[in-house]
Amino acid sequence: MRIGPHALPNAVFVAPMAGVTDRPFRQLCRRFGAGYAVAEMVAARPDLRGTAKSRLRGRHEGEPGPFAVQIVGADAAAMAESAAWNVARGAQVIDINMGCPARKVCSQWSGSALMQNEALALRIIEAVVAACAPQGVPVTLKMRTGWSAAQRNAVSLACAAEGAGVQMITVHGRTREQGYAGEAEYETIAAVKAAVRVPVVANGDIDSPEKAAAVLAATRADAVMLGRAAWRAPWLLRQVAHYLATGRQLAAPLTLEVRSALLDHLHAHYALYGEAAGARSARKHLQRMLGGLPGGDAFVQSLMPEASALRQWQAVADFLMLLAERHERLPGEAPIRSQVA
Repeated sequence: MRIGPHALPNAVFVAPMAGVTDRPFRQLCRRFGAGYAVAEMVAARPDLRGTAKSRLRGRHEGEPGPFAVQIVGADAAAMAESAAWNVARGAQVIDINMGCPARKVCSQWSGSALMQNEALALRIIEAVVAACAPQGVPVTLKMRTGWSAAQRNAVSLACAAEGAGVQMITVHGRTREQGYAGEAEYETIAAVKAAVRVPVVANGDIDSPEKAAAVLAATRADAVMLGRAAWRAPWLLRQVAHYLATGRQLAAPLTLEVRSALLDHLHAHYALYGEAAGARSARKHLQRMLGGLPGGDAFVQSLMPEASALRQWQAVADFLMLLAERHERLPGEAPIRSQVA
């Protein structure tokens, strides 16, 4: 599969998640087989570009390409300027966010709120494409099925986006009204795929290799994008890619391999944020990734008060070594698998 000039190694992608898909996490996901990973969204407003958070979100040194930046905003000129600014700093793909359901984003008519105003959405897309085209940087779009069940307009917006020059479209199978509740539906994604010629990526509730294959079969999409499931278990990405390529299940990773990867991830996390801030922000990752392992929840809770990055790292090293002594391959509960209609 390709995004513009960029050939991707497989069709298993990591969704942009605010506060999650920073450079260390994207590197971890690529280590476990992700074909593509999008950075967490950055606001288009010029006054926010100099903040520490925005600077960190733009870091991509040592990351395999293509490096994709997702921008969010409701003003066409500001979005175009933001796209050009990020391209000048190394972005190789610009993704437009029309899928975020957060109230603070939608209240500014950004994110999925733009699906209520297709004329504005199209002006933004045209402006961003025009800003990126001179540099040969492809523009992609991530959206939902619509604002509400009564306003599912993903197909019409996808067609307009393709006509304006967007080179890949990702659809999360929920409306903004749903947030992350209920189950994703894939009929709308299938309709988008049937209506456009650019690659279409299916997103929403993909939490196992079998579910990924079923979603691809149901939608005829070109790729799948995992969000929350990839955060819980980055090694799932490799299992999904293997299953899609061969039709066979891949064994759970060796516990010592996961230990090595997570310890390297913590080192990279501390290096990016600093030891004190890094130890604090690493807690959410540890809770997500270790909480479902045997004894993991109690371990993570005991680790919460720990302020030292060194002691946090050592505690994780010890916990996973003990787990490896009991389990050669990583144990854990199987993900909940919903059915594809």
